[in-house]
Amino acid sequence: MRPRLRGCLVGAVVAASLCAAAVVVMWPGGDEEPGPRPDPTRTEIVSERRLDERRMELTIRSRALDATTKVRLLLPRGWESRTGWPVLWLLHGGLDDYTSWTSKTDVEALTRDTGVLVVMPDGGKCGSYSDWWNGGEGGPPRWETYHLKELLPLLEARYRAGARQAVAGYSMGGQGAMLYAAKGHFEAAASFSGALHILGPGVPQAVMAGTSIGCFGTDWKRVWGDPEEQREVWRAHNPYDLAGELKGVRLYVGAGQGDLVEDLANRAARAFTGRLEELGIPVRTHFHQGGHNHTSWQRELHRAYPMLMSAIGAQPA
Repeated sequence: MRPRLRGCLVGAVVAASLCAAAVVVMWPGGDEEPGPRPDPTRTEIVSERRLDERRMELTIRSRALDATTKVRLLLPRGWESRTGWPVLWLLHGGLDDYTSWTSKTDVEALTRDTGVLVVMPDGGKCGSYSDWWNGGEGGPPRWETYHLKELLPLLEARYRAGARQAVAGYSMGGQGAMLYAAKGHFEAAASFSGALHILGPGVPQAVMAGTSIGCFGTDWKRVWGDPEEQREVWRAHNPYDLAGELKGVRLYVGAGQGDLVEDLANRAARAFTGRLEELGIPVRTHFHQGGHNHTSWQRELHRAYPMLMSAIGAQPA
């Protein structure tokens, strides 16, 4: 497993919210106006930049992360005309970032004529969409807390997001999609090549490798601890163990075969969907030939998209 693999499963395995006090706005061709100095004890918008007609980029100071972080939005046509837009969260994989969906897939074209607000937050190179264990001390980075308790309410309060929301992700983001859906915030969830059974054969070893690659110099045990000594922490972040919490959520799971990383994701996905079947929870699956790459993930997003939109009542603009 080489460091050049973007969005790879090892990053996925490793890696797998509040009103703003100050807003700084930048429009295309405009100058950024200074605002109050960010308060590190609060979650606030540091800057808001309109990149073009649909793309908006936010810089947020997160209390949960104790750092600034970015979010990219794709606005629906007529976004300013009303509130309560259906929302699609797209989560990126390990080693990637919040720009990866728009730079490496056709998500802008896919969503252009659908009345949906697309939210693409940063999740860290090896964040695992989790509040890190940190030797039992907790503390930052707390990615789950940031996304679900800081960012989600902020989007509803300031960026016209409605309550009907779906989530999808690839690799690390596929794991994150199922973790977040298990918390009850989403009506539909889709995983593409996600690490859906982190205690499956070979996966804990991938965690060690993925942390070293994605966050060089970081002790891999900071994420969830040791898989044997802190087994309950691992189980609390394992979609396989949380499968029962997904009852009532519309689900899609896709995984391919074609390289070593994708084969590992495939085995994890089959174990997860098998567990759903045991629990009587419906899931749409697509097991296919394809590697651990954005070509596969774009194709899977297209396959899952009608279900995701139907679940949140999104209609063509």
